[in-house]
Amino acid sequence: FADMVGSATKQMVKSSREAEQVTVDAVAGKADLTDVVMALNNAQTTLQTVVAVRDRVLTAYQEILRMPI
Repeated sequence: FADMVGSATKQMVKSSREAEQVTVDAVAGKADLTDVVMALNNAQTTLQTVVAVRDRVLTAYQEILRMPI
């Protein structure tokens, strides 16, 4: 499970960096606006996935804490 969370986090950082680089390239005139939008959309989707997984993990943990011993 820890590997999955680590992998998702690394993917989130990677897609964010790629979106940032494409944005810099667009400002420099080396990338098209479509590329920027696609990269930002990819980064946003990855972030939303990581947040959804985090929320589910926290909910599961809270449920476990509520179980009678």
